[in-house]
Amino acid sequence: MAKGSSVSKSSDETIPHERSVETPEIEPPIDGMMAEERRTQILEIVRSAGRVKVNQLTKRFKTSAVTIRNDLNELHQRGLVLRSHGGAVLPDKILRESPVIERLKAYSDEKRRIGAMAVSLIHDGETIILDSGTTTLEIARQMKEMEGLQVITNGVNIAAELLDARDVKVFIVGGTVRGESASISGRFTEEMFDQFSADKLFLSGAGCDLDFGVSGANLEETMVNRAMLRISREIILVADSSKFSKRSMTRIAPFSEIDTVISDIGLDEEVQAKLRAVGCNLILV
Repeated sequence: MAKGSSVSKSSDETIPHERSVETPEIEPPIDGMMAEERRTQILEIVRSAGRVKVNQLTKRFKTSAVTIRNDLNELHQRGLVLRSHGGAVLPDKILRESPVIERLKAYSDEKRRIGAMAVSLIHDGETIILDSGTTTLEIARQMKEMEGLQVITNGVNIAAELLDARDVKVFIVGGTVRGESASISGRFTEEMFDQFSADKLFLSGAGCDLDFGVSGANLEETMVNRAMLRISREIILVADSSKFSKRSMTRIAPFSEIDTVISDIGLDEEVQAKLRAVGCNLILV
């Protein structure tokens, strides 16, 4: 072929340009199930039960914890679930206050065991604070034989329980009585607590989320709880496992301020590890 010559082709012989064909990206099956199918089923479980745990889902779907966490993170990003330590809850699962009579019935065996362990940490002659929770009520029930004990409380239920405790002196603070929680709260209550000093505070709280901290359902009671923290040398959280990975409306304290946590053996292992990582002494019963 001569230099500079060119070969022309007819339109029928034109070689078409290659075009890249875009195909939808499909996530490969994991453990025999498509990821999206598994996430749909996980969402159904959360909507039915209100919450799920990673270890439950790994057993259910026979897959790794990393895979399940990725699924929950994806659902969280879509706003379908709220990611929490050890699992996920529905986005609207911020705890609301339940009447004290209902809370007395819930997890009663666990509360009795927690109460017994808490009493074993109390020494004769100490000054302790018991908040108005139902778990702290179990402490009051099981400490009546102790000697020289002084109890400060904002719980009408706590004070009534200790009426027949022979050698336990009870100080009940003044303020506004809340029937929903059998507690006393208000600015005057906070000021009264500021006049005391205590060896130990036994705090129950409504929710125990590792990121948010220990929380309560009522702002005035939360402020009273904070006053309790200020005057106590040692802070002991008494909470059954159902309270963890949940949060209520107002924060009482971050877990970095909690010295000891007493809970039951049903507490999620991931939560256990993170409690120890932040410096809490964890006791399971």
